[in-house]
Amino acid sequence: MDPEAEQAARTARESLDLAFHMSNILDTGLDRHTLSVLIALCDLGLNPEALAAVVKELQREPSPMPVMPTSSSPH
Repeated sequence: MDPEAEQAARTARESLDLAFHMSNILDTGLDRHTLSVLIALCDLGLNPEALAAVVKELQREPSPMPVMPTSSSPH
């Protein structure tokens, strides 16, 4: 990897680390991967306020109950 690419990767990693630290301070409940995806979506031009509204709505919804496999026993 050339030095410029290495520096860009290091800067991106440090930026994500800082954003994740801020996220933890604000108790957002976002993991590092989710935060990374949200930042990438903002970089692509999506509205950050709209993304925040979606995240809040998804966090508010109860998790679906896991589907338990039914045992098929012969009658």
